[in-house]
Amino acid sequence: MTSTTIHVDAALFDMDGTLVDSTAGVEGAWEVFKQKYPQIDINLVLSSAHGVRTVENLRVHCGVTDPDELEREAERFEAAIVTSASEGGRQGIVILPGVADALEVIKGSRSLPNPTWAICTSATRKYAKAALSAAGVPVPDVFVTSEDVKQGKPAPDPYLLGAKQSGYKPENCVVFEDAPAGVRSGNAAGCKTIGFLTTHSKEQMEAAKPTFLVKDMSQVKFSLAEGGGLDLTIDSL
Repeated sequence: MTSTTIHVDAALFDMDGTLVDSTAGVEGAWEVFKQKYPQIDINLVLSSAHGVRTVENLRVHCGVTDPDELEREAERFEAAIVTSASEGGRQGIVILPGVADALEVIKGSRSLPNPTWAICTSATRKYAKAALSAAGVPVPDVFVTSEDVKQGKPAPDPYLLGAKQSGYKPENCVVFEDAPAGVRSGNAAGCKTIGFLTTHSKEQMEAAKPTFLVKDMSQVKFSLAEGGGLDLTIDSL
């Protein structure tokens, strides 16, 4: 394990698998959708769908192509994540290790027009707010969701917009991601990237070429820099 300290103007976080764990709800939602779309291979979906916008997953795995129907089904799917997360003894939507400590340092540090953190998620705004609320994570001033971009991850659009709305150059920001598509999005935006091993294998994440690779947020220590921005000490694998 190697310890490295970097300075950045802002941290741009993915949500699912990075800040919160919604695996229980996602599995439940796909089980609900299999009733209408029996062709769904849930194991295949769960191995490939993470970090991709719901509308794109529904298009690929359910064959939904009509734009209005996609929007309705995406809303239904994400509502099912929230309702399914705690059913049948499931754990619910929970905050991931190390996240509470990180947020304690950064959440009140600076607000608009130049906040030190943002969330850039492939989820819809409605679901993302519900998931963050369930896990006890605050909604930041800069909050990029699937509706805000024309192209989702692995395109750079979400992180380019997150950096722009935060008032910083992408190269001075760091992206936190658990999915290969998200790491590729951050890399394409020109940001530094920190990959997590919370939802994908080490081999899958290494193939996406993150700047650093860690187990989860507990291996990243945050502190406010005297001149502004953040200093991060990363215990990379």
